[in-house]
Amino acid sequence: MDGETRLHLCVGDPIAQVKSPEGLTREFSARGVNAACIPAHVSSDDFARFMSVIKRVTNIDGVVITVPHKFAAFGHCERASGRARFLSAVNVMRREREGDWFGDMTDGVALLAALRACGFDPNGARALVVGAGGAGSAVALALVEAGIGELAVCDTDAKRCDSVVARLNGLGAARVRSASADPSGYSLIVNATPVGMSPTDPLPVDAVRIDQRAFVADLITRPATTPLLECARRGGALVVSGGDMFLPQKTILADFLLGSPN
Repeated sequence: MDGETRLHLCVGDPIAQVKSPEGLTREFSARGVNAACIPAHVSSDDFARFMSVIKRVTNIDGVVITVPHKFAAFGHCERASGRARFLSAVNVMRREREGDWFGDMTDGVALLAALRACGFDPNGARALVVGAGGAGSAVALALVEAGIGELAVCDTDAKRCDSVVARLNGLGAARVRSASADPSGYSLIVNATPVGMSPTDPLPVDAVRIDQRAFVADLITRPATTPLLECARRGGALVVSGGDMFLPQKTILADFLLGSPN
């Protein structure tokens, strides 16, 4: 790093679990770009003030957004991709040449890429997504756009869940419904909640009821293998971890932050 290094921040609360700072900094270096990604632990109460300050720091070119700021960050974008506008959430922002900030939501396409790399075919499948927050709604949208046959969404916030379901059904591309966390009968189960980050957390679904032929994905990156994935793997299911998801994610994020078409 030197005085010409371009900075990108990774913002969340908590922040210790994220892979973006190391992964993106290595990706920038591999591309011959003098840039670095730095973690920033920012609470929800301070997020708006934080964003107003970093927009004035002219060597900050981008921000990667993690929990719980993805919806709030959307309001700090002057422009956004179509999927980000549909979801009213972003997980990455970049400064444009004219000074505006442009946002996108890449969680869904990154997980879909990781699932496909492991052999999952979404066409006509039945899926359960647990969590209707920023990441969960992005995953749900990506699955619908990829041709999922039936999608169930579960969230402890019933109003938020129903809102996501209604908007996805409005696309007319798949049957989407609100559901319980019972994983029975689904060929894909996705945990898009923070449940599993702490060793005292309960499982987000009853792992005993997961089909042996199912794919089970967990967006959590720390621990590397969550209790849900451990149980699913013991039961014979194929598992996709947050680390697996980050492999395509870092390329997608780097492309976006460096201004490549996305």
